[in-house]
Amino acid sequence: MAAPSASMSTDGAFWSSSGSPQSSGRLPTLSPPCPIVSRFHDVWQDEKKSTLTPVRKELRWLKRKDLLETMAKDIPAGAIRLGCHVTAIHPSDPGVVLTTTPAGGGGGGVIRAKVLIGCDGSNSVVAKYLGMSPSKPTPPRTYLRGFTTYRHGHPFGDRFLRLRGRRFFVGRSPMTDTRVSFFVACHVPSAATSSSSRVVDARDTRHAVLQKLRDQRCPAEVVEMVRDADPDSLNVVTRVWYRPPWQVALAAFRKGAVTVAGDAMHAMGSYIGQGGSAALEDALVLARSLARARAAAAGGRDDGDDEPFLLGAATAIREYVRERRLRVARLSLEAFVMGELLRAKSMATKLACMAILALLGTKALGHTNYDCGRL
Repeated sequence: MAAPSASMSTDGAFWSSSGSPQSSGRLPTLSPPCPIVSRFHDVWQDEKKSTLTPVRKELRWLKRKDLLETMAKDIPAGAIRLGCHVTAIHPSDPGVVLTTTPAGGGGGGVIRAKVLIGCDGSNSVVAKYLGMSPSKPTPPRTYLRGFTTYRHGHPFGDRFLRLRGRRFFVGRSPMTDTRVSFFVACHVPSAATSSSSRVVDARDTRHAVLQKLRDQRCPAEVVEMVRDADPDSLNVVTRVWYRPPWQVALAAFRKGAVTVAGDAMHAMGSYIGQGGSAALEDALVLARSLARARAAAAGGRDDGDDEPFLLGAATAIREYVRERRLRVARLSLEAFVMGELLRAKSMATKLACMAILALLGTKALGHTNYDCGRL
């Protein structure tokens, strides 16, 4: 499996589909337990309007670190190789040969894989091997993310706040009784993100974002949340990469026993907040398809012989791609149209985008009401 590097952020990710992590049979042990978010609190500051929308099924935070550690416990020691990058992939018989280089430079290595699942993000080497077009960048916009800790507990309950202003968008969700996760999307001067240091970038960007929020008369509790955020948790993104929905609908996601998952398959803008959930769905569906292939190849036996399974791996991957394509194409379309709506200047374009989103059920959060089945 081609996976993200060891420096991957351990920020939380939402699981918000109808099929919860329990359906996989293994729910990571979260410490402290992450509460379920029960309602969306949407606020339009300029219109002085707010609504409460109940969550249909289950919405909670999971830490990527917990997911990785849970996976590591169930595979042989030494199977995870951190700090190396895949630079090239060549076909072999069976499978493929991957050329790697250490993250810090130096001599490279070779990995021989009979089955390859590319989970290597929007700039995926595996996707390139499959002949997929490169991901595209959205127009520049600053996204500041982080965690804020309230020593004596926060007063926000179980609500996910989505605050919309004329020139900013704020999201805030409880993670525990004393910790919240937040993001702010807005335009800030490019100087705030020009430094090469991640820590300096984040702190300078926070200062610029705070000034923007104060200028827009954002509620004091939001300004204080950003001001008091844990410095080490701050993360800044100025470009979001995505695959256009027509590419997701038509791309070749497999070649033999090689495929992609997560952002490598369906990178999308963060406008509907389903990228992480869709990646978890990918993992469950792919594992189910491969498990069925193993059971069928072994005739229901589990004698440790991988050769019969490898013969059916390509078929299992084909089934996985077929099952996932419609779901991820719809999510990609929804995120793409939402982004176009936010950037649109003409009324005709805005009306067209709103009509498409209405058909897709975006306002009713129809994209979250999805069950990917059991493992």
